[in-house]
Amino acid sequence: MPSEKTLPGNLLPDPRGFVGRQNELAWLAQKLEPSGGSGPVTLLGVGGVGKTRLALRAAERAGAAYPDGVWLVELSPLRAEGQVPLAVMEALRLAGQTAGPVTRSLCAWARDKRLLLVLDTCEHLLAECAALIADLLAVAPGVRVLVTSREPLDMPGERTLEVAPLREPDATALFAQRAATVTPGFVLDATTRRQVTDICRTLDGIPLAIELAVARLSSHPLDKLHELLGDRPRSRFDVLARDERPARGLPRHWTLRTTIGWSHELCAPLERLLWARLSVFAGSFTRRAAEWVCAGGPLRADQVEGLLLRLTRQSVVLRHPADPDRFRLLDTVREYGADWLRELGEEEAVRRRHRDHYRRFAREACSDWNTGRQVAWCERVFAEHANLRAAVDCALEDPGSRTALETVGGIGFLWRHCGMLRDAQLALDRVLAAEHEPGEGLLLALWSRAAVAVTQGHPDAAVPWAERCMDLARDLADPAAIDASGYLTLGLFVLTARPAETLKGLPELPFVPVVSDWRGSGQLQMRAMRPLAHLMSGAYDAADASAAEVRALCARSGELWTGAFVDAFIADADLALGRTAAALANARAALAGHRRMHNTSGVAFGIDALVAAEIRDETADGRRAARLLGISRRVWERVGSEQFSLPGRVAAREARERLLRDRLGDRTYKEAYAAGLAMAYDEGLDYALS
Repeated sequence: MPSEKTLPGNLLPDPRGFVGRQNELAWLAQKLEPSGGSGPVTLLGVGGVGKTRLALRAAERAGAAYPDGVWLVELSPLRAEGQVPLAVMEALRLAGQTAGPVTRSLCAWARDKRLLLVLDTCEHLLAECAALIADLLAVAPGVRVLVTSREPLDMPGERTLEVAPLREPDATALFAQRAATVTPGFVLDATTRRQVTDICRTLDGIPLAIELAVARLSSHPLDKLHELLGDRPRSRFDVLARDERPARGLPRHWTLRTTIGWSHELCAPLERLLWARLSVFAGSFTRRAAEWVCAGGPLRADQVEGLLLRLTRQSVVLRHPADPDRFRLLDTVREYGADWLRELGEEEAVRRRHRDHYRRFAREACSDWNTGRQVAWCERVFAEHANLRAAVDCALEDPGSRTALETVGGIGFLWRHCGMLRDAQLALDRVLAAEHEPGEGLLLALWSRAAVAVTQGHPDAAVPWAERCMDLARDLADPAAIDASGYLTLGLFVLTARPAETLKGLPELPFVPVVSDWRGSGQLQMRAMRPLAHLMSGAYDAADASAAEVRALCARSGELWTGAFVDAFIADADLALGRTAAALANARAALAGHRRMHNTSGVAFGIDALVAAEIRDETADGRRAARLLGISRRVWERVGSEQFSLPGRVAAREARERLLRDRLGDRTYKEAYAAGLAMAYDEGLDYALS
């Protein structure tokens, strides 16, 4: 067993120091205690006042009271309606294998959980957030919700705290702390303290305004900065907000906009243009993406990198805390850039360039999917998820267009293979509801939609998409596509426990050489149906031989998604043929592969295979297997349907539980099982692979 308990959750460490807010933290500590009341706790205030950092610091301190974790859900990148439950599900790393309503699945999973949910930046989605919180709290008494917003949710039981600017001593301390990172050796003495205090007073103690001012110390000495801010001029760029709806705390809102506008005025013209164009990115972005999306007119692509680094030094752009090769804009800074982009009349053009960049991203990934670069593409899909979603939303403004079909088909394929099934399902349903010309774009969209239904274990939903996909593949006379479409038909037979029909259908397919694009992945998945059908039929020697052939094909191309499933099939055959040591090794290989591909359902099957092998291991005492059963239960909860409700697999699990209870005794079994059940997701996988 691991020596230290790892708490679940997704909060990242913040290397920056935290200044002040002790009274607010004390109030939040009381409200966030599990016994502190069930209604949501909402931090209110203008943009830039420090709501998010306060929420994260309070949530981090409260974490020990929530054994199922503290989970941050960033809502600012969301554009379309109906995405809040999906964003929460993805933040919680739930697989969403089932096809029912997202909120219902989320509530079913959360019913017995004890966790703290942090919904950050809710003001543009108040009604959706309030509805989801109400549904969750009605069925999950152990769930607590902390919200940041510029406006209250206005729902029963809500406790609100207005986050004020920093008090003068704390504002001065923040300035000095940040200044020391910009100008090493910076200290507060009698002269600098007076100047810093004046600056912080001018900026109303708003943390983001202070951070932006400090960033200018790289180009202006403190006395010059003090002079520039002394008159507190209202930026001429604030005219961009003249029609803005009045905000809570309006004077402080204008102070921040004035400071951002002042920073904007100090930027060179091309820096301002890049700032505006960067506002179309949702979440974080790479330098290469910025070059592709933002270049044009007076801004050349070869200028973007240098300008981006200059904006980073000015704290307009921030490096991503977990990946220094990625960048991001704070919400308030992004909003200012978006206002300026609209004023320039470029908003739609740059949004389309953003959409087309990620359409090209998806096309490249799909054409390169069945190669040794598959894992790298999967990681990029995860990093770009918010931008991919924004590109899909933009494309679906005209769902009948070729652009929409290509964008959604490609991204839907990637989402299906990277575990984002709900996103794929919703987007593909929308684009396929429109009429489209036959072609490769429609083929990919149909295959992806049918494959989503197969992965979700919904054969009835998969049938019409699978039939349309196969018909189109034959019309296009594309043998590789026919092979790939065969996976859909054979997968339906497997889901409905008809292995004989699976084996009968295989000879009807062309079995042409495996290609390197998305069709090759489908070809391998089709070939993997043979060993699975043999396993289901009890033909273990045939399953072992055919699985070895498919594994060799996967290894030859560098493919991992299908290969990890095949490793699990071989582990099952090993067990049936009495090769326990080989079964353990192959089950671990399957688990490791699925983990790298973020395939939660595959991870669940991998752990089940490992449990079966551990039980057969005569050198083990059974407690490890019982712990693995507890870990398996947690993982299947993320999937949403234990063992996909397949009768044979459910019965096998129940048989293992009975065997371990008999071997260990009820008390020892329960203790070991509970230890596994209590492990965080990654902690459990580390243990399983150790």
